[in-house]
Amino acid sequence: MRMDNKKYEYKVVIYRENLLGSLFLAGSKVDPLRFTEFLNKNGEQGWEVVTMERESRRMLLFFNREAFLVIMKRVKKQDQTPKVNNA
Repeated sequence: MRMDNKKYEYKVVIYRENLLGSLFLAGSKVDPLRFTEFLNKNGEQGWEVVTMERESRRMLLFFNREAFLVIMKRVKKQDQTPKVNNA
């Protein structure tokens, strides 16, 4: 088994549409085109989706709001390593 010396940084994002859709339409689903744009924008910055989970939350008793919890990672650049000051 080969050990990978790469270090990664992670980002957790909750992606959802605005609340107005829920209020006026009694529910809000994620727009696939906007979600695709969101994923592609992050992909251009080097982020890769590790996993995602769809959830539907009840808002204000009657309205449902769809959201995605997205966990992404990218290779950490050498100069982004936190420096520890032992002074």
